[in-house]
Amino acid sequence: MSRTFHFISGLPRSGSTLLAALLRQNPRFHAGMMSPVGGLFSTLLSEMSQRNETSVFISDAQRARLLNGVFENYYGPEIRADVIFDTNRTWTTRLPALRRLMPASRVIACVREIHWIIDSIERLVRKNAFSPSSIFNYTAGGTVYTRANGLVSMDGMVGYAYDALKEAFYGDDADRLMLVQYDTLTREPGKVMEAIYGFIDEPYFQHDFEHVAYDGGDEFDLRAGMPGLHEVRARVAPPSRDTILPPELVSRFENDAFWKRPGSNRRGVRIV
Repeated sequence: MSRTFHFISGLPRSGSTLLAALLRQNPRFHAGMMSPVGGLFSTLLSEMSQRNETSVFISDAQRARLLNGVFENYYGPEIRADVIFDTNRTWTTRLPALRRLMPASRVIACVREIHWIIDSIERLVRKNAFSPSSIFNYTAGGTVYTRANGLVSMDGMVGYAYDALKEAFYGDDADRLMLVQYDTLTREPGKVMEAIYGFIDEPYFQHDFEHVAYDGGDEFDLRAGMPGLHEVRARVAPPSRDTILPPELVSRFENDAFWKRPGSNRRGVRIV
C-alpha cells in the first residue's frame, strides 16, 4: 500500500462527519462521510468465498491483493493525501482482516448515548415532515415508538452499528480501536484530536474549531429523504437542548452505553 489507511466507524449521529471535517483540515489527510468501500469489501469477500465454485483458484494472497486493490483504486491518484480515513459502520466487524491487510491501520469509533442518537434522528424526521426517509424504507406512517424500534433492531441503522461496536470492543483486536465520545468531541475537540494523533502516530496539526466546513453530503441526504443528515456546524460546540423523546424511551436506553460501565473495558480500549 502506497498510503496509510485508517477507519472511522461506530454509531450513527455520533460525530463521524464532524470528525472527518476536522481531520480534512490537515492537508496530509483525506476523510469524508460514509463511503462505498465497506460494501465493496464485503461483496468481494462473499464472491471469493466457497459459495463461488471458482474460488478454488483464488489463494489467500490473491484475496489480500484484490481487497487492497479496492482501497487503492477507489482512492486513486486524484486523492492527494498521505493518510486516508475511510468511513463505514462495517469496519468494526473487520478488525481481524484489517490487521492482516494493513498492520498500521487503526479504527476510530464515534459513540453517543443511544437515546440521544434516536432523539437526533427523530428531530430530522420532524424537520423533514414532507419527506419520508430511506432510514424507514420511505414509509410515511408510524410513531416515535415504531421508529425507535426499527432503529435499534438487529438490522436497523442503530442496532447493527451497536452490535458491531460491541464485537470490536470485546474482541481480540480491540487494541486497534479507539472510542471517541460525542460529548467529548463537541466540548473538548482539542483533547480528542490530540488523542487521535497519538493513537495513529502522526505529528499533530493545529485545527481550527471555530471555522469547520464540510460539503459533499447534500445530494446523499436529499436522496435519503433526510436533508441535514450530514450537516456540520461551522463552530464546534455541544448542543444544548432537552430531549423530544417520551420519558419511557429515554429510560429504555439509558443503560446501553456499555463503554461507560465500570469494569466493562477489559481489553483496555482507549476511550476519549
